[in-house]
Amino acid sequence: MKVNVGIVGLPNVGKSTIFNALTETGKADVANYPFCTIDPNVGIVNVPDRRLKVLSQISGSKKIIPATMEFVDIAGLVKGASKGEGLGNQFLSNIRNVSAIAHVVRCFDDSDVVHVEGSVNPVRDAEIIETELILADLQSVEKRLEKVSKVAKTGNKEAKFEVQVLEKAKEILEDLKPLRTNLEKFDEDEIKWLKQNLFPLTLKPIMYVANIREEDLPDGENNEYVKQIKEKAERENAPLVVLCGKIEQEIIELPEEERQEFLEALGLEEPGLNKMIRQGYSLLDLITYFTSGEQETRAWTIKKGTKAPEAAGEIHSDIQRGFIAAEVINFDDLEKIGSMQKAKEQGMVRIEGKDYEVKDGDVIYFRFNV
Repeated sequence: MKVNVGIVGLPNVGKSTIFNALTETGKADVANYPFCTIDPNVGIVNVPDRRLKVLSQISGSKKIIPATMEFVDIAGLVKGASKGEGLGNQFLSNIRNVSAIAHVVRCFDDSDVVHVEGSVNPVRDAEIIETELILADLQSVEKRLEKVSKVAKTGNKEAKFEVQVLEKAKEILEDLKPLRTNLEKFDEDEIKWLKQNLFPLTLKPIMYVANIREEDLPDGENNEYVKQIKEKAERENAPLVVLCGKIEQEIIELPEEERQEFLEALGLEEPGLNKMIRQGYSLLDLITYFTSGEQETRAWTIKKGTKAPEAAGEIHSDIQRGFIAAEVINFDDLEKIGSMQKAKEQGMVRIEGKDYEVKDGDVIYFRFNV
């Protein structure tokens, strides 16, 4: 299952540094001038999950295959992007293709690093990009509304429904509010129509990423800029991840065996990027189930609420087509017991049918016949 998160922000806030650390590459150029990134950089990252190692030990697996996510480093945006300013049109096209947004805001002062607005103000910076996305959505709504209104006047039911949805969206956007913070104004069918037909930028789920100085680690709780963006995130019910891009870059340059000691010296349990990856996973309403045996232990990505046959289809379409049943035990139970054989002997492994909704952490063996 392909899932991707676009990393956005004003120029020079640390997007490319964070992207390079995430993907453990030097793929994205990093420089002290606006529009260093022009074409989007794409990287695949593993989703950190301690359960994989535990399962591989229980099963004696020869290899581990984690779930993955795609991150896209998108060019910095400036005021007027919705009218084509800077790299506006390219930015808007690139962001339209991602599933969720990681909005990086600068929460540190540094006279050596140019800020396109002349000063550091994370809320203002976030609102600049938010406004451009709103204006771009408003243009799309108005264009579609002008076209469909003529058809609706003929009494066409579908067109009348479209007009109803578009007028609601237009009212929200004209008030300079993103659609994602006003979902209560739409019913399920209307939201579904918007996602499938208009692809609004402001309907995409978002997380904020506060890029702080090393001195403000581990959580930036005394950083006034972090406090400001945290208030905005809370108002929008959006998650906030606090990290230091510079330190994250240094971590990935260390040998694997030295990283934990370095983290502990900074008061960190894990890299901030791990939280960012998991938050991206959560934003997209994704869960993980596992298959585990002697050959491999593997994490599979599915949407929350997926039924067993569709989950089996992530492995192979033949398994979904020939689905008979699923042998299921949740990771927490299996970890406590320590053995799949013991779990079966104690009746902890359940047999589930086609209507079973797979849960996060389920360890599954699919029975099928083609």
